[in-house]
Amino acid sequence: MDTPIWKIETNFNVYEPAEDSFLLLDALESDLKFLHNINPSILLEVGSGSGVIITALSKALGNNCYCIATDINSQATITTQQTTILNNASVDVVLTDLTMGLKLPYLVDVLVFNPPYVVTENDEISGTLQRAWAGGLDGRIVMDRLFSMLPELLSSKGCFYVVVIDENKPNDIISSLSKSKFSGETIAKRRVRGENLSVLKFQRQS
Repeated sequence: MDTPIWKIETNFNVYEPAEDSFLLLDALESDLKFLHNINPSILLEVGSGSGVIITALSKALGNNCYCIATDINSQATITTQQTTILNNASVDVVLTDLTMGLKLPYLVDVLVFNPPYVVTENDEISGTLQRAWAGGLDGRIVMDRLFSMLPELLSSKGCFYVVVIDENKPNDIISSLSKSKFSGETIAKRRVRGENLSVLKFQRQS
């Protein structure tokens, strides 16, 4: 899976692709055979930022998969759109908070989220760029909101990929989502600058 070309305008407050982005790309590439096998019709990335993840997936999965990207930052949605154009990818980009306004009940086959996971005080989650990384207490104030939406968002064959760090308590996340009938596992790990990054994958329990 090729890493897309991207360009972020110098006056834009948009999260640059970093180690967490590339770990997620590597994890998705390693799981590409699985993704092809489930033959997804709808793929959604929440918090697309630069657009490199959704663009890479769109190129890898082809035109049969309808790809949607959302971001709460208008400059990020512009950047995502520019990245898709630079790489000749087909993605619909929506300015919204998580999935608000999208009517996709039980329709999302692949959901991807590189959330704001850094542990901060809740009142630090303000400003355009801070919202890309500041996660509040346990770093989970945003991701927990999306977790609560999974039961009514994912299709019967749907899967969910999310980036976390140890401080987010990944085992607790897996245990919590198991109560909503999702099985979870760690599919990639990397230690970078004192952070233990992981990619978790969830599917509905059979």
